[in-house]
Amino acid sequence: MDHIVIIGNGIAGVTAARHIRKKSNKKITIVSAENKYFFSRTALMYVYMGHLTFKHTQPYEDWFWKKNNIELKEGLVTDIDAKNKILNFANSSTLTFDKLIIASGSKPNKFGWPGQNLDGVMGMYHKQDLEKLEKYAPNSKECKRAVIVGGGLIGIELAEMLRSRNIPVTFLVREQSFWNGVLPDQESEMINKHIKEHHIDLRLGVNLKEIKSDKRGQVASIIIEETGEEIQCNVVGLTAGVTPNIDFIKESLIETGRGIKVNRFLETNIEDIYAIGDCAEQHQAIGQRRNIEAVWYTGRMMGETVAQTICDNKTEYKPGHWFNSAKFLDIEYQTYGWVFSERNKPKNEEHFQWKHPKEAKCITISYDKDSQQFLGINTFGIRMRHEVFDKWLSAKKSIEFVLEYLADANFDPEFYKLHEAAIMAKFNTEFDTNISLRKKSWTRIFSK
Repeated sequence: MDHIVIIGNGIAGVTAARHIRKKSNKKITIVSAENKYFFSRTALMYVYMGHLTFKHTQPYEDWFWKKNNIELKEGLVTDIDAKNKILNFANSSTLTFDKLIIASGSKPNKFGWPGQNLDGVMGMYHKQDLEKLEKYAPNSKECKRAVIVGGGLIGIELAEMLRSRNIPVTFLVREQSFWNGVLPDQESEMINKHIKEHHIDLRLGVNLKEIKSDKRGQVASIIIEETGEEIQCNVVGLTAGVTPNIDFIKESLIETGRGIKVNRFLETNIEDIYAIGDCAEQHQAIGQRRNIEAVWYTGRMMGETVAQTICDNKTEYKPGHWFNSAKFLDIEYQTYGWVFSERNKPKNEEHFQWKHPKEAKCITISYDKDSQQFLGINTFGIRMRHEVFDKWLSAKKSIEFVLEYLADANFDPEFYKLHEAAIMAKFNTEFDTNISLRKKSWTRIFSK
């Protein structure tokens, strides 16, 4: 009987284990140094904010693993002997495998800043980061101020967490506007304003120079590179992106780039060794998708895909159309397809934008300027249905079609004010058209 060993018990590794078990009686061992049981990483912020306990982040009861004959091994893998199919651990123990799935995830970026390893410096990615945050920032009395370095989704989540305990936050963002390498200017500027309205000290266009220590080896302050300003603080959150967690693989025979190189079947260059999730790097990008995608749902998809291959049904990884969702403090954000910022968009891409005159609500629709084909949408403050946009993207609908039937995609709760009429009016004015709102029944939408 094959012994399948999985390094990492995040969403990618655990999904692979569950689907292998559904399809086979193979021996399965999941290895993790972070926590014995799988937990929802995206829910960590709600533990700190008091909405959940850590136990609530674990979707499976402790008995689930034994009942499903999935062994759990706690330990830190230090290197892989790929030739002899042996894992070596920090405690000098070993584990043999027949097939290996590496799902070791990511780690926060560090750029060699002086003081980056002091007590009180942390990311916000692992369970241990949550424990550090509880230790060094339990309340506003113990933590007089926190500094967050790096914009993006993890940074804004950490800011919200700290503000929930009334801890003052200074937010250092290298870009001239928040996340403007990803978001169009209209959206980025709206998020700048929203952050400041939540009493967060947002500093744009600045970089961290140094983290200074007190006599105990803990964080005392930071220095801003451009101005030399010193800001007193007790905690520094490093949220300037993540990097594949693959240091333990660098000396092995497994080919790596920024991540572990895999083909469309998630196979590495070594037979019987696969990589999935945040640590996997496609040899060639799939369409416009990045070669490495540190996203929850792509990890789940990869886990399902590799399980098929392990169980003798070789399956190509096909993630489909890009989508994602997040929350910027009080603003919900969704994106479907591709909407590039003004700095990065292809020559053929144009944008139609609408923004509410008073509320934090806006949309950006991208389309091909020649064919008028719908390419993607960003929506802030208005919930939209994934299934509808996925269907329209596959069908290569036009921007006019999307505007005509935009009400079909609306997923706001009942009695919320609708904005499709105002969006359509702006479109007609800008494009000198006279199209009107239409609506299909749900049966017609999904029967075609």
